[in-house]
Amino acid sequence: MPHIDVKHFPRDLTEEEKKVIAEDLAAVLKKHFGSSNDSLSVAFNEIQPERWKDEVYDPIIKPQLDTLAKKPGYSY
Repeated sequence: MPHIDVKHFPRDLTEEEKKVIAEDLAAVLKKHFGSSNDSLSVAFNEIQPERWKDEVYDPIIKPQLDTLAKKPGYSY
């Protein structure tokens, strides 16, 4: 049951744009994981740029740097 949690800087995404992005992400998981559409969930979480380090990088990204499949091109 994959769940995708997209943390991102604020953007003016419409509900339709979020729906399209979520469908695109779900399609990738269905293709590579064999997941059913009903088993997938996608969340969008806006994080203010000045909060990124404290809310995302330090607690989530940094502890997993050795195991991330795609590493960021930045660090703090």
